[in-house]
Amino acid sequence: MCFGRCARCVGYKLLILALLCIVANTLLYFPNGETRFASEHHLSKYVECLHGILGGGFLVLIPAVVFIGLHNDDCGCFGHEGCGKSCAMLSSVLAAFVGILGSGYCITISALGLSQGPYCFTHLERNWIYPFTDSSGGYLFEYNKWSECQEPQNIVQWNVTLFSILLVLGGIEFILCFIQIINGILGGLCGLCCSHEETYVC
Repeated sequence: MCFGRCARCVGYKLLILALLCIVANTLLYFPNGETRFASEHHLSKYVECLHGILGGGFLVLIPAVVFIGLHNDDCGCFGHEGCGKSCAMLSSVLAAFVGILGSGYCITISALGLSQGPYCFTHLERNWIYPFTDSSGGYLFEYNKWSECQEPQNIVQWNVTLFSILLVLGGIEFILCFIQIINGILGGLCGLCCSHEETYVC
């Protein structure tokens, strides 16, 4: 069983997902490609939490780099060649926990952002408010109410789409990091089981 090769595969997937999270979170700052709403602080407070850039992005890039750095010829206990690499596999578990924290943060903030809804200028209040904050996410299925937001244009669709993407990406990252925790533990223990045949220093 090539635990190192599996870790590298997870690492490459996390790398792609982390970059997508950074892009999605960045787009949240520029509704319809406009920059003035960010400069005027007319964005949802959850957009500014950097959950995609920091959580699903940089905190997931850390384990991604660690996993990719593991040698792909580590074939664990059954191949004996990877017996001396059990410490590296076990250390990857710590990196996976960092990814769990980052992706968990991304999931949580994305869910809260979807639940509260966008910060926008409404024609009823003539002010910048959160018009859907009391709906507990119910507005997501009440499309006829989305037109309450006048500025930014199509902000509801913009936020719902990008927060949903970040929610899904964060969920996939969480699952992959959890898989690597199991993979790292098995790879590390499998290397230790060979210690009677090969002496190594961690």
